[in-house]
Amino acid sequence: MIDNTAFIHPTSIVEEGAVIGANVHIGPFCLVGSQVEIGPGTVLKSHVVVNGVTKIGADNQIYQFASVGEVNQDLKYAGEPTRVEIGDRNRIRESVTIHRGTVQGGGLTKIGSDNLLMINAHVAHDCQIGNRCILANNATLAGHVEIDDFAIIGGMTAIHQFCVIGAHVMVGGCSGVAQDVPPYVIAQGNHATPFGVNIEGLKRRGFEKDALHAIRNTYKLLYRSGKTLDEVKPEIEELAKQQPAVQLFVDFFSRSTRGIIR
Repeated sequence: MIDNTAFIHPTSIVEEGAVIGANVHIGPFCLVGSQVEIGPGTVLKSHVVVNGVTKIGADNQIYQFASVGEVNQDLKYAGEPTRVEIGDRNRIRESVTIHRGTVQGGGLTKIGSDNLLMINAHVAHDCQIGNRCILANNATLAGHVEIDDFAIIGGMTAIHQFCVIGAHVMVGGCSGVAQDVPPYVIAQGNHATPFGVNIEGLKRRGFEKDALHAIRNTYKLLYRSGKTLDEVKPEIEELAKQQPAVQLFVDFFSRSTRGIIR
């Protein structure tokens, strides 16, 4: 079904069965598969491929040569009808690749809203990206990676499969991330190590002094107390009762499986 307000360039192919919303603009030489749904106001600039069972929300900008929803690179994948879901107002720049999920990984690759994926970024099967994240040029996510809200991944950075990147994290460029990065932390290097709290980013997002102080104290417990993670978890849980910003650490630890960067 194609809304009568949508524009489709005559050189593009939209397969029968695709759902194209109001005011969608599909530029020249695009391919949209039969199981794709594109929400209102989304723009495909040119030479964009959207395939598979893929749902894209409203007001997204997808630039030339991007590939969304294609077959993933997991050798176990056998053609199952796994999915990609993308929220609203994302900017997906040139040559970005976003692959469909696998049955073993839950069947879904999911990207939230208001994200910026810069040139040549790669989002592999079963990744989960939150809202207002930035993946800079050539950032590469292996399968099953989770990126929480407001995280920034520097250019040329690679993240190992199953890693969790906490909210408000900043990972510097050319890093190799092989373990989980707790919320609010600045990480850099290969392999990435912690370099303090992302204070400037938090100030820009309106965090108040009490919250910043509690986050700094939590960071000190993690990295300067000399205690193990299991030893500091109860102390962090107590801090979270007093300061809601610390609760992100508690939630993060409940999902972390690869150990945290050190």
